[in-house]
Amino acid sequence: MENSSRERITLHVDMDSFYSSVEAREKPELKGLPVVVGSDPRKGKGRGVVSTCSYEAREFGIHSAMPISKAYKLCSDAVYLPVNMKLYKEVSANIMDLIRIFADRFQQVSVDEAYIDIGDSISDYESAILLAEKIKSEVKRLQRLTCSIGVAPNKIIAKIASDFNKPDGLTVVRPEEVEDFLFPLSVSKIPGIGKKTRPILKEMGIETVGQLATIDVQLLIARFGKSGVLMHQLANGIDTREVKERDVVKSISTEDTFDEDIYDPLEIERSFSELSEKVHVSLIKKHFRFRTVTIKVRFEDFRTYTRAKTLHAATTDKEAITKAALNLMEEFIGKGRFRLLGVGVTKLEKLDERQTFLSDFL
Repeated sequence: MENSSRERITLHVDMDSFYSSVEAREKPELKGLPVVVGSDPRKGKGRGVVSTCSYEAREFGIHSAMPISKAYKLCSDAVYLPVNMKLYKEVSANIMDLIRIFADRFQQVSVDEAYIDIGDSISDYESAILLAEKIKSEVKRLQRLTCSIGVAPNKIIAKIASDFNKPDGLTVVRPEEVEDFLFPLSVSKIPGIGKKTRPILKEMGIETVGQLATIDVQLLIARFGKSGVLMHQLANGIDTREVKERDVVKSISTEDTFDEDIYDPLEIERSFSELSEKVHVSLIKKHFRFRTVTIKVRFEDFRTYTRAKTLHAATTDKEAITKAALNLMEEFIGKGRFRLLGVGVTKLEKLDERQTFLSDFL
Protein backbone atom coordinates (compact mmCIF):
# COMPACT_ATOMS: atom_id res chain seq x y z
CA MET A 1 0.00 0.00 0.00
CA GLU A 2 1.25 3.47 -0.86
CA ASN A 3 2.47 5.53 2.08
CA SER A 4 0.19 8.57 2.16
CA SER A 5 2.66 10.43 4.40
CA ARG A 6 5.54 10.21 1.93
CA GLU A 7 6.98 13.51 0.72
CA ARG A 8 5.89 14.21 -2.82
CA ILE A 9 8.63 15.21 -5.22
CA THR A 10 7.42 16.11 -8.68
CA LEU A 11 9.43 16.90 -11.80
CA HIS A 12 8.10 18.79 -14.80
CA VAL A 13 10.14 18.10 -17.91
CA ASP A 14 9.66 20.63 -20.71
CA MET A 15 11.49 20.40 -24.02
CA ASP A 16 13.08 23.64 -25.17
CA SER A 17 11.45 25.21 -28.24
CA PHE A 18 10.62 21.68 -29.31
CA TYR A 19 9.54 21.95 -32.96
CA SER A 20 12.28 24.35 -33.98
CA SER A 21 14.89 22.41 -31.98
CA VAL A 22 13.94 19.19 -33.76
CA GLU A 23 14.19 20.98 -37.10
CA ALA A 24 17.65 22.30 -36.20
CA ARG A 25 18.71 18.82 -35.14
CA GLU A 26 17.61 17.40 -38.49
CA LYS A 27 19.12 20.33 -40.42
CA PRO A 28 22.34 21.41 -38.66
CA GLU A 29 22.65 24.43 -40.95
CA LEU A 30 19.75 25.98 -39.01
CA LYS A 31 21.65 26.01 -35.72
CA GLY A 32 21.93 29.54 -34.35
CA LEU A 33 19.44 31.00 -36.83
CA PRO A 34 16.01 32.49 -36.12
CA VAL A 35 13.68 29.61 -37.02
CA VAL A 36 9.89 29.95 -37.09
CA VAL A 37 7.69 26.86 -37.39
CA GLY A 38 4.16 27.49 -38.59
CA SER A 39 2.46 28.29 -41.84
CA ASP A 40 3.83 30.00 -44.94
CA PRO A 41 4.22 33.73 -44.16
CA ARG A 42 3.70 34.59 -47.85
CA LYS A 43 5.87 37.66 -47.50
CA GLY A 44 3.76 39.04 -44.69
CA LYS A 45 0.39 38.08 -46.11
CA GLY A 46 0.10 34.59 -44.59
CA ARG A 47 -3.03 33.59 -42.74
CA GLY A 48 -1.73 31.18 -40.11
CA VAL A 49 0.03 31.49 -36.77
CA VAL A 50 3.40 30.65 -35.26
CA SER A 51 3.46 27.17 -33.72
CA THR A 52 6.84 27.70 -32.08
CA CYS A 53 10.12 29.43 -32.77
CA SER A 54 13.77 29.22 -31.80
CA TYR A 55 15.20 31.36 -29.02
CA GLU A 56 17.04 33.36 -31.68
CA ALA A 57 13.69 34.23 -33.25
CA ARG A 58 12.28 35.21 -29.85
CA GLU A 59 14.91 37.94 -29.63
CA PHE A 60 12.96 39.70 -32.40
CA GLY A 61 9.75 39.54 -30.34
CA ILE A 62 8.29 36.50 -32.11
CA HIS A 63 6.36 34.01 -29.97
CA SER A 64 3.97 31.08 -30.34
CA ALA A 65 0.35 31.81 -31.35
CA MET A 66 1.43 35.08 -32.98
CA PRO A 67 -0.04 35.71 -36.47
CA ILE A 68 2.55 34.56 -38.99
CA SER A 69 2.15 37.86 -40.84
CA LYS A 70 3.27 39.77 -37.74
CA ALA A 71 6.22 37.42 -37.25
CA TYR A 72 7.33 38.14 -40.81
CA LYS A 73 7.20 41.87 -40.16
CA LEU A 74 9.34 41.43 -37.05
CA CYS A 75 11.92 39.27 -38.83
CA SER A 76 11.55 38.71 -42.55
CA ASP A 77 14.98 37.03 -42.68
CA ALA A 78 13.99 34.21 -40.33
CA VAL A 79 13.78 30.66 -41.64
CA TYR A 80 10.08 29.79 -41.94
CA LEU A 81 9.23 26.09 -41.91
CA PRO A 82 5.92 24.19 -42.10
CA VAL A 83 4.77 22.07 -39.18
CA ASN A 84 6.02 18.48 -39.54
CA MET A 85 3.86 16.86 -36.89
CA LYS A 86 4.70 13.31 -37.94
CA LEU A 87 8.37 13.95 -37.20
CA TYR A 88 7.68 15.75 -33.92
CA LYS A 89 5.44 12.94 -32.68
CA GLU A 90 8.08 10.33 -33.50
CA VAL A 91 10.75 12.26 -31.62
CA SER A 92 8.32 12.91 -28.76
CA ALA A 93 7.54 9.21 -28.41
CA ASN A 94 11.25 8.41 -28.09
CA ILE A 95 11.75 11.14 -25.49
CA MET A 96 8.72 10.13 -23.43
CA ASP A 97 9.80 6.48 -23.43
CA LEU A 98 13.17 7.63 -22.11
CA ILE A 99 11.73 9.88 -19.39
CA ARG A 100 9.23 7.25 -18.27
CA ILE A 101 12.09 4.98 -17.19
CA PHE A 102 12.96 7.36 -14.36
CA ALA A 103 9.41 7.78 -13.00
CA ASP A 104 7.42 6.12 -10.24
CA ARG A 105 4.39 7.71 -11.90
CA PHE A 106 4.38 9.37 -15.31
CA GLN A 107 2.01 11.78 -17.04
CA GLN A 108 2.57 13.13 -20.52
CA VAL A 109 0.57 16.33 -20.93
CA SER A 110 1.58 17.39 -24.44
CA VAL A 111 3.93 16.45 -27.23
CA ASP A 112 6.83 18.17 -25.46
CA GLU A 113 6.18 18.07 -21.71
CA ALA A 114 5.54 15.57 -18.96
CA TYR A 115 5.32 15.22 -15.19
CA ILE A 116 7.06 12.50 -13.24
CA ASP A 117 6.50 11.63 -9.59
CA ILE A 118 9.55 10.14 -7.89
CA GLY A 119 8.34 10.23 -4.29
CA ASP A 120 8.23 6.44 -3.87
CA SER A 121 11.89 5.86 -4.60
CA ILE A 122 13.45 9.23 -3.72
CA SER A 123 12.67 11.16 -0.55
CA ASP A 124 15.24 13.98 -0.58
CA TYR A 125 15.84 16.86 -2.95
CA GLU A 126 19.57 16.26 -3.32
CA SER A 127 18.83 12.86 -4.90
CA ALA A 128 16.02 14.40 -6.95
CA ILE A 129 18.45 16.95 -8.37
CA LEU A 130 20.86 14.18 -9.37
CA LEU A 131 18.02 12.37 -11.11
CA ALA A 132 16.93 15.53 -12.95
CA GLU A 133 20.49 16.08 -14.13
CA LYS A 134 20.59 12.47 -15.31
CA ILE A 135 17.38 12.94 -17.31
CA LYS A 136 18.72 16.11 -18.93
CA SER A 137 21.99 14.38 -19.75
CA GLU A 138 20.30 11.33 -21.29
CA VAL A 139 17.89 13.42 -23.38
CA LYS A 140 20.83 15.43 -24.70
CA ARG A 141 22.99 12.35 -25.32
CA LEU A 142 20.36 10.15 -26.97
CA GLN A 143 18.14 12.73 -28.67
CA ARG A 144 20.57 15.64 -29.13
CA LEU A 145 17.97 18.00 -27.67
CA THR A 146 17.78 20.03 -24.48
CA CYS A 147 15.03 20.19 -21.89
CA SER A 148 14.33 22.28 -18.82
CA ILE A 149 13.20 20.69 -15.56
CA GLY A 150 11.44 22.00 -12.50
CA VAL A 151 11.76 20.03 -9.25
CA ALA A 152 9.18 20.86 -6.60
CA PRO A 153 6.62 19.53 -4.08
CA ASN A 154 3.76 19.50 -6.60
CA LYS A 155 2.75 19.91 -10.22
CA ILE A 156 1.96 23.63 -10.35
CA ILE A 157 5.24 24.68 -8.75
CA ALA A 158 7.24 22.22 -10.87
CA LYS A 159 5.65 23.58 -14.06
CA ILE A 160 6.37 27.19 -13.18
CA ALA A 161 9.92 26.23 -12.16
CA SER A 162 10.65 24.44 -15.45
CA ASP A 163 10.00 27.72 -17.30
CA PHE A 164 12.07 29.80 -14.90
CA ASN A 165 15.51 29.31 -16.43
CA LYS A 166 15.06 28.25 -20.05
CA PRO A 167 16.66 26.90 -22.15
CA ASP A 168 18.48 23.89 -20.69
CA GLY A 169 17.54 24.94 -17.18
CA LEU A 170 17.14 23.15 -13.86
CA THR A 171 15.21 24.96 -11.12
CA VAL A 172 14.61 23.41 -7.71
CA VAL A 173 11.98 24.66 -5.27
CA ARG A 174 11.98 22.92 -1.89
CA PRO A 175 8.87 23.07 0.32
CA GLU A 176 10.35 25.77 2.56
CA GLU A 177 11.24 27.87 -0.52
CA VAL A 178 7.79 27.99 -2.13
CA GLU A 179 6.79 31.48 -0.99
CA ASP A 180 10.18 33.03 -1.75
CA PHE A 181 10.03 31.52 -5.24
CA LEU A 182 6.39 32.21 -6.15
CA PHE A 183 5.49 35.49 -4.50
CA PRO A 184 7.75 37.86 -6.53
CA LEU A 185 6.55 36.43 -9.86
CA SER A 186 3.98 38.05 -12.14
CA VAL A 187 0.51 36.50 -11.91
CA SER A 188 0.90 35.66 -15.61
CA LYS A 189 3.29 32.88 -14.56
CA ILE A 190 0.36 30.91 -13.14
CA PRO A 191 -1.03 28.68 -15.91
CA GLY A 192 -4.57 29.70 -16.78
CA ILE A 193 -4.20 33.37 -15.88
CA GLY A 194 -4.20 34.90 -19.33
CA LYS A 195 -4.80 38.16 -21.13
CA LYS A 196 -8.46 38.34 -20.08
CA THR A 197 -7.87 37.73 -16.38
CA ARG A 198 -4.73 39.83 -15.89
CA PRO A 199 -6.39 43.23 -16.50
CA ILE A 200 -9.15 42.40 -14.00
CA LEU A 201 -6.60 41.39 -11.39
CA LYS A 202 -4.64 44.57 -12.09
CA GLU A 203 -7.78 46.62 -11.44
CA MET A 204 -7.94 44.87 -8.06
CA GLY A 205 -4.35 45.88 -7.36
CA ILE A 206 -2.98 42.40 -8.00
CA GLU A 207 0.07 42.06 -10.25
CA THR A 208 2.29 39.58 -8.41
CA VAL A 209 1.65 36.05 -7.20
CA GLY A 210 2.28 37.22 -3.65
CA GLN A 211 -0.47 39.83 -3.90
CA LEU A 212 -2.84 37.19 -5.27
CA ALA A 213 -1.89 34.76 -2.50
CA THR A 214 -2.49 37.21 0.34
CA ILE A 215 -5.68 38.96 -0.82
CA ASP A 216 -8.95 38.05 0.90
CA VAL A 217 -10.19 35.05 -1.07
CA GLN A 218 -13.79 36.32 -0.74
CA LEU A 219 -12.89 39.24 -3.01
CA LEU A 220 -11.68 36.77 -5.64
CA ILE A 221 -14.81 34.66 -5.28
CA ALA A 222 -16.99 37.74 -5.74
CA ARG A 223 -15.19 38.54 -8.99
CA PHE A 224 -14.35 35.12 -10.42
CA GLY A 225 -16.60 32.61 -8.63
CA LYS A 226 -15.05 29.17 -7.98
CA SER A 227 -12.11 30.07 -10.22
CA GLY A 228 -11.11 32.64 -7.62
CA VAL A 229 -10.61 29.89 -5.04
CA LEU A 230 -8.41 27.92 -7.44
CA MET A 231 -6.30 30.97 -8.32
CA HIS A 232 -5.80 31.69 -4.62
CA GLN A 233 -4.72 28.11 -3.93
CA LEU A 234 -2.27 28.02 -6.85
CA ALA A 235 -0.79 31.36 -5.84
CA ASN A 236 -0.10 29.82 -2.42
CA GLY A 237 1.54 26.83 -4.06
CA ILE A 238 -1.31 24.47 -3.17
CA ASP A 239 -1.91 21.73 -5.74
CA THR A 240 -3.22 18.33 -4.69
CA ARG A 241 -3.41 16.82 -8.19
CA GLU A 242 -1.55 13.56 -8.55
CA VAL A 243 0.67 12.57 -11.43
CA LYS A 244 -1.44 10.14 -13.45
CA GLU A 245 -1.02 8.50 -16.81
CA ARG A 246 -3.40 9.91 -19.38
CA ASP A 247 -4.82 7.19 -21.54
CA VAL A 248 -8.20 8.66 -22.48
CA VAL A 249 -8.77 10.62 -25.67
CA LYS A 250 -11.12 13.45 -24.69
CA SER A 251 -11.66 15.10 -28.06
CA ILE A 252 -10.94 14.90 -31.77
CA SER A 253 -10.83 18.10 -33.77
CA THR A 254 -9.42 19.89 -36.79
CA GLU A 255 -9.46 23.43 -38.12
CA ASP A 256 -8.57 25.39 -41.22
CA THR A 257 -7.12 28.90 -41.57
CA PHE A 258 -8.13 30.26 -44.98
CA ASP A 259 -5.79 31.94 -47.44
CA GLU A 260 -8.52 34.52 -47.91
CA ASP A 261 -11.35 35.31 -45.50
CA ILE A 262 -14.63 33.65 -46.45
CA TYR A 263 -18.22 34.76 -45.95
CA ASP A 264 -20.28 32.97 -48.61
CA PRO A 265 -22.65 30.40 -46.99
CA LEU A 266 -21.82 27.84 -49.70
CA GLU A 267 -18.10 28.16 -48.98
CA ILE A 268 -18.79 27.81 -45.28
CA GLU A 269 -20.90 24.70 -45.86
CA ARG A 270 -18.18 23.19 -48.05
CA SER A 271 -15.54 23.92 -45.41
CA PHE A 272 -17.54 22.30 -42.62
CA SER A 273 -18.19 19.28 -44.82
CA GLU A 274 -14.45 18.82 -45.41
CA LEU A 275 -13.59 19.38 -41.75
CA SER A 276 -16.27 16.93 -40.63
CA GLU A 277 -14.86 14.33 -43.01
CA LYS A 278 -11.40 14.65 -41.43
CA VAL A 279 -12.81 14.37 -37.92
CA HIS A 280 -14.89 11.35 -38.90
CA VAL A 281 -11.90 9.53 -40.42
CA SER A 282 -9.95 10.04 -37.19
CA LEU A 283 -12.96 9.02 -35.11
CA ILE A 284 -13.33 5.72 -36.96
CA LYS A 285 -9.60 5.05 -36.97
CA LYS A 286 -9.44 5.48 -33.19
CA HIS A 287 -12.64 3.49 -32.61
CA PHE A 288 -14.77 6.10 -30.89
CA ARG A 289 -18.29 7.42 -31.10
CA PHE A 290 -19.27 10.87 -29.89
CA ARG A 291 -22.11 12.79 -28.28
CA THR A 292 -21.05 16.43 -28.57
CA VAL A 293 -20.08 18.47 -31.61
CA THR A 294 -18.11 21.70 -31.20
CA ILE A 295 -17.19 24.46 -33.63
CA LYS A 296 -14.54 27.17 -33.50
CA VAL A 297 -15.07 30.42 -35.37
CA ARG A 298 -12.50 33.19 -35.87
CA PHE A 299 -13.44 36.42 -37.61
CA GLU A 300 -11.06 38.50 -39.71
CA ASP A 301 -10.34 40.76 -36.70
CA PHE A 302 -9.33 37.67 -34.63
CA ARG A 303 -12.49 37.60 -32.49
CA THR A 304 -12.82 33.90 -31.65
CA TYR A 305 -15.86 31.95 -30.47
CA THR A 306 -16.71 28.34 -29.69
CA ARG A 307 -20.09 26.66 -29.58
CA ALA A 308 -21.19 23.12 -28.73
CA LYS A 309 -24.22 20.89 -29.18
CA THR A 310 -24.82 17.57 -27.42
CA LEU A 311 -26.83 14.92 -29.25
CA HIS A 312 -29.43 12.65 -27.66
CA ALA A 313 -27.29 9.56 -28.18
CA ALA A 314 -23.70 8.70 -29.05
CA THR A 315 -23.03 8.01 -32.71
CA THR A 316 -20.37 7.65 -35.39
CA ASP A 317 -22.48 9.36 -38.06
CA LYS A 318 -20.46 11.77 -40.19
CA GLU A 319 -23.56 13.65 -41.34
CA ALA A 320 -24.47 14.29 -37.70
CA ILE A 321 -21.19 16.15 -37.30
CA THR A 322 -21.76 18.30 -40.37
CA LYS A 323 -25.40 19.03 -39.56
CA ALA A 324 -24.68 20.01 -35.95
CA ALA A 325 -21.74 22.19 -37.03
CA LEU A 326 -23.85 24.06 -39.59
CA ASN A 327 -26.64 24.56 -37.07
CA LEU A 328 -24.18 26.01 -34.57
CA MET A 329 -22.75 28.25 -37.28
CA GLU A 330 -26.08 29.90 -38.10
CA GLU A 331 -25.72 32.59 -35.43
CA PHE A 332 -22.49 33.84 -37.03
CA ILE A 333 -23.57 33.92 -40.68
CA GLY A 334 -23.78 37.48 -42.01
CA LYS A 335 -21.86 38.99 -39.11
CA GLY A 336 -18.50 39.25 -40.84
CA ARG A 337 -15.81 37.46 -42.77
CA PHE A 338 -14.20 34.34 -41.35
CA ARG A 339 -10.49 33.74 -41.00
CA LEU A 340 -10.71 30.26 -39.46
CA LEU A 341 -13.28 27.53 -38.93
CA GLY A 342 -12.88 24.39 -36.84
CA VAL A 343 -14.89 21.30 -35.95
CA GLY A 344 -14.47 18.83 -33.11
CA VAL A 345 -16.25 16.05 -31.25
CA THR A 346 -16.18 15.35 -27.51
CA LYS A 347 -17.85 13.11 -24.93
CA LEU A 348 -16.23 10.17 -26.67
CA GLU A 349 -17.06 6.54 -26.00
CA LYS A 350 -14.67 3.74 -26.89
CA LEU A 351 -15.99 1.08 -29.25
CA ASP A 352 -14.92 -2.52 -29.53
CA GLU A 353 -12.59 -2.58 -32.53
CA ARG A 354 -14.59 -5.49 -33.96
CA GLN A 355 -17.85 -3.56 -33.80
CA THR A 356 -19.46 -2.72 -37.13
CA PHE A 357 -19.89 0.96 -37.85
CA LEU A 358 -23.38 0.94 -39.35
CA SER A 359 -23.16 4.59 -40.28
CA ASP A 360 -20.47 3.73 -42.84
CA PHE A 361 -22.97 1.65 -44.76
CA LEU A 362 -26.14 3.70 -44.46
